[in-house]
Amino acid sequence: MINTISNNADVIVIGGGPSGTTAGTLLAQKGWKVTLFERDHFPRFHIGESLIPHTYWVLERLGLLHKMRNSKFVKKYSVQFVTDKGKLSEPFYFDDHDPRQSSQTWQVRRSEFDQMMLDNAREQGVEVHEGVRVLSILFEGSRAVGVRIKEENGEEREVRAKVIIDASGQSSMIIDRLGLRDWDPVLKKAAVWTYFKGAYRDLGKDEGATIVMQTEGKKGWFWYIPLHDDIISVGVVAASDYLFKNRPSKELENIFLEEVARCPGVQPRLANATRCDIFRAQKEYSYKATKAAGDGWTLVGDAFGFLDPLYSSGVLLALVSGTRAADAVDAGLARGDTSEAALRVWEPEFLKAMMRMRRLVCEFYDGLNFGEFVRRHKDKKGLITDILIGNLFKDELDELWPLIDQMKAEQKAAATT
Repeated sequence: MINTISNNADVIVIGGGPSGTTAGTLLAQKGWKVTLFERDHFPRFHIGESLIPHTYWVLERLGLLHKMRNSKFVKKYSVQFVTDKGKLSEPFYFDDHDPRQSSQTWQVRRSEFDQMMLDNAREQGVEVHEGVRVLSILFEGSRAVGVRIKEENGEEREVRAKVIIDASGQSSMIIDRLGLRDWDPVLKKAAVWTYFKGAYRDLGKDEGATIVMQTEGKKGWFWYIPLHDDIISVGVVAASDYLFKNRPSKELENIFLEEVARCPGVQPRLANATRCDIFRAQKEYSYKATKAAGDGWTLVGDAFGFLDPLYSSGVLLALVSGTRAADAVDAGLARGDTSEAALRVWEPEFLKAMMRMRRLVCEFYDGLNFGEFVRRHKDKKGLITDILIGNLFKDELDELWPLIDQMKAEQKAAATT
């Protein structure tokens, strides 16, 4: 069956990843005509495999919980940290803090998870077109009014819409066309990763835990994410300059193995493992847009910004930004007001939440001893766990920062006496 592309829509979504399918599905549920363009054919590879618990509420709105529960995805109940000396922390069990179904989440292969979300968007009324490139956004003055596309047969044409949702990831055309990208001045990190079979995994409730393991001297850290079919995702994250400059060999495999040799936590886990995929790398990926929307357009997911793989916030922020942008677009379309002011209403609270996660990421890189902090402030462990599960829209979280600053100041003073 030929999937004919309509010339007009209420909403055009650029990109079929989690943020785009979230926004598109929610708007289709409201009865709007949504057309989604994805340049690739799914399934396709993507990194960002660990979900955190507060994705549950978006998955519920999308009608995906049943499919997730019946999938092969590994169930995740906790996160655990390993010091640069190889000492394992007590697990942060999510249900100790919030004993509801939503505290259990999943480790996903993104090729399968993203396919599930794209199929779900189709089922709920989104007009999905794969293999179609968006060449440019059409503007009339400051207002986005449509896109120019290139179909697989080489034909180019224009499609018009009342709102354009840019969910095209880090290569977002709007963020670059309008000069909105603001690179993070602190989080200049890079990652090198691959996949293993036969690597060690814990049993029972701990089988699906994300493990964060520091390297010697706290130069970087490894993620260790158990996936289904006996596959483990393993990657090292460190300062971009450290990973890629002044190395005898800049081959990704050599960089990865040199860092394994500096990580007591990961070495025994990979002792009997066999690598089953290529090495991949990504450099200096932390940024955000200076604004989330304009007249007739909005940015979601990585098109708006990306923090860091630490704490696995990427998919959560994609789903939440897709949800909040969709609600703003729905309200704006219903009122006949798709101005910048109408489409940016979700931005302040979302940005506040994103910056709370960023602050905890920065504290980790700055050497904060989370175990020591929790021992000093047992009543605040719940707030730390709130951030780890993605419950970022609580003003009480801001109680953490003065206490963290005080502890760091005391430690610095003690070190100089």
